[in-house]
Amino acid sequence: METSLAVIGGTGLEQAFDAFEERVVVDTPYGPTSEPVAVGEIAGRRVAFLPRHGRGHSLPPGSIPARANAWALAALGVRGIVSSAAVGSLDPDLPPPTLVIPDQLLDRTRHRPDSFFDGTAADEPVRHLPLADPFCPVLRRAATTAAPDARAEGTVAVIEGPRFSTRAESRSLFRDGAHMVNMTLFPEVALAAELGIGTVTVCVVTDMDAGATEHDETVSADVVYARFAAALPGVVTAIERTIAAVPDDYAGRTLLDDRARTDVLARPVRRPTR
Repeated sequence: METSLAVIGGTGLEQAFDAFEERVVVDTPYGPTSEPVAVGEIAGRRVAFLPRHGRGHSLPPGSIPARANAWALAALGVRGIVSSAAVGSLDPDLPPPTLVIPDQLLDRTRHRPDSFFDGTAADEPVRHLPLADPFCPVLRRAATTAAPDARAEGTVAVIEGPRFSTRAESRSLFRDGAHMVNMTLFPEVALAAELGIGTVTVCVVTDMDAGATEHDETVSADVVYARFAAALPGVVTAIERTIAAVPDDYAGRTLLDDRARTDVLARPVRRPTR
């Protein structure tokens, strides 16, 4: 079974594609994926789906098996990922429930394996990923065409989580050039890029992060979940239209040498013991 496109669903999107009846368990060198990969049809195209946090939002941001997820999708033939993400706004000009198609990432995580090329695979050269533009330009054009009312650019700062930012941290991130804050897009985007998979993300602003405005609300998980649920129909529509707008001949985004993807996919898998 192969499919060239996938959806990674973030907070609130876990059950959006329950109609995908086919489930595929992919053994990987990095353990199990967040969930078995669901496969179904969107806009007439065969698409894989992974809920980033697992069923019931059971995986906190730092425990998401990002390497396993990326490896499994690549093993199924995926070359492009359209994802969703809930974000807090650091910019008073981006209030809830704005949709944003970001063009930049600012990594502020600390404890996550963020490369397939970490020196543990024997007889493989070191690879240095060029990631000046982390999101695929072709997929971003498809997304901005599909969601013309969305903000067409913005920088997402990715923090460790699962706690929300302090006011001082929010103000610092905004001074550093971030417009939004999120807990999951890194290392997901970088790992996909190492495997020649292009990515684009539909972000929905669910709250004004602490310190974004002088009299902003206190951020809570309940607020995030409720506002994402309200925005879910628009997010799903944007994802479906983006899938439809991806060129038929889209073949991914090669940022490393031609053997990089092949070398990683050739690594021995870890099958669960019975």
